[in-house]
Amino acid sequence: MIVTKRLFCAALGAAALTAASFAAPAQAFEPNKPIDFVIMAGKGGGADKMARLMQSIIEQQDLAPRPLVPINKAGGSGAEALVHMKGAKDPNHTIMVTLNSFFTTPLRQPGLGVDIMEFAPVGRMAEDTFLLWVHKDEGVTSFDQFLETAKSRGSDWVMGGTGKNSEDNIITDFLNNNYGLDIKYIPYKGGGEVAKQLAGQQITSSVNNPSEALGFYESGDVIPLVAFTDERLPLFPDVPTLREVGGDFSYFMQRSVVGAPGMSAEAQAYYTDLFSKAYQTDQWQKYKADKSLMGDFMAGDDLKAYWMVQRDRHEAILKASGAIN
Repeated sequence: MIVTKRLFCAALGAAALTAASFAAPAQAFEPNKPIDFVIMAGKGGGADKMARLMQSIIEQQDLAPRPLVPINKAGGSGAEALVHMKGAKDPNHTIMVTLNSFFTTPLRQPGLGVDIMEFAPVGRMAEDTFLLWVHKDEGVTSFDQFLETAKSRGSDWVMGGTGKNSEDNIITDFLNNNYGLDIKYIPYKGGGEVAKQLAGQQITSSVNNPSEALGFYESGDVIPLVAFTDERLPLFPDVPTLREVGGDFSYFMQRSVVGAPGMSAEAQAYYTDLFSKAYQTDQWQKYKADKSLMGDFMAGDDLKAYWMVQRDRHEAILKASGAIN
């Protein structure tokens, strides 16, 4: 076959076009409809407040082409949210704000069939902190007084917390097991409700996050006795850590955004970039400082490695308390 110059050039051009079409990068993901923003806790708690702040930052800064729609799913200490995420019909438009029930609920309820390592690690926005709170009318102003009073009242001393066998329950179990107490634990759907119950003296104490109890602290209704952190919190410089009063325990709450199992790599990259931008805003940094949130932004493989460490730690804590075998 004789190949003319014209035919050769045409063939070369077609080959180049074909090669270019294969070499072109895939179209980057961008949401084309509202994004389900699941919150695995009730309204008014730390996770809810954080999620709605992030939503407003993203909207105000015009960071996303479609809105984030908060959806509270508090049932079963986060089980409702985890099952919803696992069965998400559109993983690329379904994300969730987590608590530590992200670790504990699958351990406590293996029948859910939830493997947290299948979730997309979008970004850790912070680690939240815990303090022990009592109502001012209890007349208790120190951790030693708390121990003495709680021990004398036995199960009549009531700790309110978010969910059963949750973060608040874990801290309550620690206090009972390590200080000879018999505190009764009552679960509620959200930290905001717990704070209201303490301010109304329907419970005797709580281990609310600062963001949940701050309003009642500022009004003088509740008093922080001890912080479950490694160092004193700048917002509460006069409140000692548990380590300072002889304990050997600190505990933090993951505040991360995760994508539904099955989310594409392109969508995960998009949401990581989105929440990284939200993290860097003045509004988010001010919120972190005002609410005593700690920790830097974390994503990708680093966040998954963090999950593995936290899952193992919570498994050990739950086994020690008898919550799981």
